[in-house]
Amino acid sequence: MIEFVRNVRLWFAPQEVREEGRTPDYRFSLANERTFLAWLRTALALIGGGFAVDQFLPGLRWAWRVGLALALLGSGVLCSLRAVNHWVRCERAMRRGEDLPASRFPAVLSLAIAVVAVAMVVVVVGGWAG
Repeated sequence: MIEFVRNVRLWFAPQEVREEGRTPDYRFSLANERTFLAWLRTALALIGGGFAVDQFLPGLRWAWRVGLALALLGSGVLCSLRAVNHWVRCERAMRRGEDLPASRFPAVLSLAIAVVAVAMVVVVVGGWAG
């Protein structure tokens, strides 16, 4: 938990990351940044999908519409927070010469999106209009 709190502090003070270890080859830092940006694009797509479900499926029962929209919006929020945390963890590991941190988040996010997709298929096939 203390490590997580330190990482959150580093989100807003990335210059402190430079105080650790040695500077890695800039190509690795740039690759880490591109990965961060890819996660942010994923987060934006999930958030956009959540708004789309809420706004463009008015015929869907309220509980289904709101539930699916909130699942997508929540996934987008988690994805954006995870992106910055993963960026800090990877940058610190590279500077220390450690292995990059492993993460279960991609599997968890994939399962969450799969559950939402299956629910949407059920709603479309079932034709559950409000």
